[in-house]
Amino acid sequence: MSTAAPAILCDQPQTGSDPVFREPWEAQAFAMAVTLHQQGLFTWPDWAQALAEQIASAQARGEADLGDTYYHHWLAALEKLVAARAGSSMEELARYQHAWRHAAERTPHGQPIDLEPGDLEIETAKPA
Repeated sequence: MSTAAPAILCDQPQTGSDPVFREPWEAQAFAMAVTLHQQGLFTWPDWAQALAEQIASAQARGEADLGDTYYHHWLAALEKLVAARAGSSMEELARYQHAWRHAAERTPHGQPIDLEPGDLEIETAKPA
């Protein structure tokens, strides 16, 4: 069995023979955090605190850490920071998350996912 990175990830940084990112979305989440920091939305100490709080919250809920959750925590912390710093709102983030999920569901496997205007027009269920 080959341990080589899939072709879509072949140019990513590696630690030894292991890729730094398991999936393209992880690299994209990383890049978004770096870009938002560079644009002044938050400082690195703010980021470290938000990520630590996210991980601690997951641990307090008893979520298992199987080594595949780090970037899920990364993305959740990023979403909270963006909403807290008025870069967006949690409602807007949920709207886009729902739109991307809808776009992914209508896209054939192996094809690029394109967000279309109609994806954003679909109403998301409001929490009760």
